[in-house]
Amino acid sequence: MNKNLFHKEYLCMIEGTLKQKYGIIDLPIARKPGSIIERCVNITGQPSKTIYEIIKVLPYPSSKYQSLNNIQTLSFVKCKLETGRTHQIRVHFSNLGHPILGDTLYGNPSPLISRQALHSYMVSFIHPITKAELCFTCPLPDDMKKLLI
Repeated sequence: MNKNLFHKEYLCMIEGTLKQKYGIIDLPIARKPGSIIERCVNITGQPSKTIYEIIKVLPYPSSKYQSLNNIQTLSFVKCKLETGRTHQIRVHFSNLGHPILGDTLYGNPSPLISRQALHSYMVSFIHPITKAELCFTCPLPDDMKKLLI
């Protein structure tokens, strides 16, 4: 991600609704003390920036499933990384009190999806030899598409 040569964009479903439709989450991330897997927001961590845009806010489908945490809404969010820390999007949204739907490490299990609702949909970079910009996209998986209905 150094020198702005490599760009990643993600789509995710988070619990609840953020106050701002657009924003930058600029919080340092460090390894959680005592864990080799988990990360946390910590002033001693590495700089970490996630640019986000809420694409759609949906009511939690309470008629089909019972929310485990009294969630009233879900937000479908596009994220662009300025940095590439381990678990960055998951840690940032969890720290804001809006974990990714189905994220059992930084949030809560969900009856709506059997995994974290996070999808890397676009990667672009400059080819090191030809200097041509390459862009690759991947459609949203079916289990996440069902969340938007």
